[in-house]
Amino acid sequence: MTTRRLPRILKAVRRTALQAVPTVIGILILNFFLLRLTPGDAADALAGEAGAATVETLAALKSKFGLDLPVLEQLGGYLSNLAHFSLGVSPRYNQPVAELIAARLPNTLSLMGLALVFALLIGITLGALMASFAGRPTDRVLSVVALLFYSIPSFWIGLMLIVLFSVKLGWLPTGGAETIGANLTGWDAVLDRARYQILPALSLALFYVAIYARLTRDDMIEVRTQDHVRTARAKGLSPFAVTRDHVLRNALIPVTTMAGIHLAGLMGGAVVVETVFSWPGLGRLAYEAVMGRDFHVLLGILLLSSLLVVAVNAAIDILQAWLDPRIEVR
Repeated sequence: MTTRRLPRILKAVRRTALQAVPTVIGILILNFFLLRLTPGDAADALAGEAGAATVETLAALKSKFGLDLPVLEQLGGYLSNLAHFSLGVSPRYNQPVAELIAARLPNTLSLMGLALVFALLIGITLGALMASFAGRPTDRVLSVVALLFYSIPSFWIGLMLIVLFSVKLGWLPTGGAETIGANLTGWDAVLDRARYQILPALSLALFYVAIYARLTRDDMIEVRTQDHVRTARAKGLSPFAVTRDHVLRNALIPVTTMAGIHLAGLMGGAVVVETVFSWPGLGRLAYEAVMGRDFHVLLGILLLSSLLVVAVNAAIDILQAWLDPRIEVR
């Protein structure tokens, strides 16, 4: 079965890659023009921070960074840089954009990955419990908890987690990425960074916990009424085996689809959570770029986000084919 499916999956991946190229270019051009609608530019921001820039200094800054050129010429220059595998130079940091993103990307990816793991594990567990006790008090209580997770903004959850686990209990740090000056190595360094990640990852994950819990509950209740589940029960399989192999596995298909769709949302939510917890990731870099009108950095982050979403969607298609052999990858 795997041997027959592999060529179709490879064909789908190749087709997805071909479709992704014009999509990403279209997103990039649209983002470029939308950002140009924003009043001011990096030269204005730098001059404003200096507080005493003259007209000549401002003109020199704009000329240095090419900000005085017509918009279409700026777009042509940016696309030319991309064709040469360059994201340009940040006027604010005076560094290549690729270096800035590469320095922050691992922190954001690790935070998003941990948040997604938290969201899936907690959400699927809650959803399975809610489905098992559907209509009973346990289901109602967990439904209220999920609704609270969905309704409360992530920044407020983050602040409350800091108050409880950092200020009151003193279990976890309030912010940052590692213990400054500790110079830890090996597993000590890994555990130290993990302690700093737990609270921001939870803050980012709880909104999606509610979605995955409700989705898992509803899908499990629906799948339980299908013929193949009744057949499995008739064969004498235990309730746990029926739930694990025939109900939960099929119910996970829409959950994995939503997880892929939510990836871009996780990166967007990281902007707020990274600011609350002083986490040095792409979210904070994007926020600083917006405040400094550093459009080259913003375009680089948006391009990376687009590529990430396309890659994850392709991976989700393959995962769905693995979860359900009836699914054809087209």
